Amino acid sequence: MGGAVSAGEDNDELIDNLKEAHYIRSDLVERAFRAIDRADYYLEEYRDNAYKDLAWRHGNIHLSAPCIYSEVMEALDLQPGLSFLNLGSGTGYLSTMVGLILGPFGVNHGVELHADVIEYAYQKLDLFIKTSDSFDKFEFCEPVFVAGNCLEIPPDSRQYDRVYCGAGVQREHESYMKNLLKVGGVLVLPLEEKLTKITRTGQNSWETKKIIAVSFAPLVQPRQDTNGKARTVPLPMFEVRSLQDLARLAIRHTLRATSGAPEGRSKGRVSFPGARAMHRYGPRFKRRRLHRRRVDSLILRDSAIPSLVELRAHGAPRESEDGEEEEEEGRGRGGRGGGNGGRRGKGVRGEEEQEDEEEQAARDEEDEEEEEKGKGEPQGEPPVNILRERILGLPLPEPLKMYLLYYREK
Repeated sequence: MGGAVSAGEDNDELIDNLKEAHYIRSDLVERAFRAIDRADYYLEEYRDNAYKDLAWRHGNIHLSAPCIYSEVMEALDLQPGLSFLNLGSGTGYLSTMVGLILGPFGVNHGVELHADVIEYAYQKLDLFIKTSDSFDKFEFCEPVFVAGNCLEIPPDSRQYDRVYCGAGVQREHESYMKNLLKVGGVLVLPLEEKLTKITRTGQNSWETKKIIAVSFAPLVQPRQDTNGKARTVPLPMFEVRSLQDLARLAIRHTLRATSGAPEGRSKGRVSFPGARAMHRYGPRFKRRRLHRRRVDSLILRDSAIPSLVELRAHGAPRESEDGEEEEEEGRGRGGRGGGNGGRRGKGVRGEEEQEDEEEQAARDEEDEEEEEKGKGEPQGEPPVNILRERILGLPLPEPLKMYLLYYREK
């Protein structure tokens, strides 16, 4: 499944293509996609295929096409602090992107059938936490994975705000999936060859929306134990963060929010309630200044406007040849009022020239600002991780600094 958009040369170009095709429609989802390089979840020998809009499978390892993940992320309508359950969590690529949006007080759980895939997912998660600068741009809800068949979750298990199933679901399992959802929650799943969004509007009421046609491998049916009993998959616990961990989160958030801001002010990049952890990632787009001009109109009677002869008699300079031609044309067209028409045309032209000069001045001002910014950022050098530099500059013991950095490599 896939092939809906052109391949990209790198992760950012792939995201640009998904945006252009309207698979990615929100800033929140775009930032999450740009923060994690899809190629990092491929085996090294297959990285060249990472930026194609195609699914990829190698043994038990599987990634859906980028256009599918885009539709899933948009349909889930994620917000900080929600609980999320990923059924068939695979490599952890989707769960990691979701964790960037949920923030430190969300819940991020996954159930995966194959133990070797869970091991692979934890390796990729550890690599992201230890080496990616994106980890320092967000406050992260780290995913937790358990091994087992997602159809063996006990019916009395806790419920979640958001649930995604990454395998084809038949009608007989639809009610089972709905039971995992809280009232007001959203379930996204491939239901009978259609990616479907189901919203639980009440204890026994639902709203269903078909998104796109898809083709997924079906869910693996549960097997019984040798003693004939059905196995169960216990979901991870909802863990409460320790006071020490909360202090680390608060320090990192404060340093991140005040980095580069004027003294006593934070950057204030929060754009929705409860999303203090989210900071804009990716290119900053220039905003064009709006220059307001005041135009005063003055109406004069013909008798109050001196003629060209009178002006020349008082030493007024001659107009250019172009100006005289325009004046003569005005006389020819306007009869007795033609002289005034020519002067009005000349006034409009002068006003347009003034507007052009102001626009040019605004462009020059913007260019100067860009130049000033460029002076402090030499080209060819990697961007500085400001949060890391600020933590390393704190007057604290080295072990405490490393704790604040999550023991991350440079």
